[in-house]
Amino acid sequence: MQNKLKVSVIMGSDSDLSVMGKATDTLKEFNVPFEVRIISAHRSPKILQDFISNAKDRNVGVIIAGAGGAAHLPGVIASYTTLPVIGVPIKSKSLNGLDSLLSIVQMPSGVPVATVAIDGAKNAALLAIQILSVSNEELSSMLSEYKKKLSEDSMLKNKKLL
Repeated sequence: MQNKLKVSVIMGSDSDLSVMGKATDTLKEFNVPFEVRIISAHRSPKILQDFISNAKDRNVGVIIAGAGGAAHLPGVIASYTTLPVIGVPIKSKSLNGLDSLLSIVQMPSGVPVATVAIDGAKNAALLAIQILSVSNEELSSMLSEYKKKLSEDSMLKNKKLL
């Protein structure tokens, strides 16, 4: 790869691993280096602040943050960095993830967080890869091939209808 920027995948609880694993699987598919951590914005805010404050030193280029319920993690992370932050709302038991989605998309002006669908960790990884591909021709080429295959697979489904 031209640059070895990596993606930091952070979640507030180990209960989010099954969803956020889709992000790490996708990053592996594209050979994008990543780190994974469980750091709660509410239970360990100082640890989170230190971890995010040093992200650029660890060569992190994009942060993906998954959170359920109150879902403050992506916003808190965005308050500590100028790196792009992608929020993944995790489906919750009480409101099916709507609470998480609304918590993440309602960021105040000046503290942006890109947000994907509820449990949309794969798309979060793809968005992170697209961000990194702006300065990485190899990733850009891989994404083009990926999109081409998506199209071909979609067209094959039409043949099955006949």
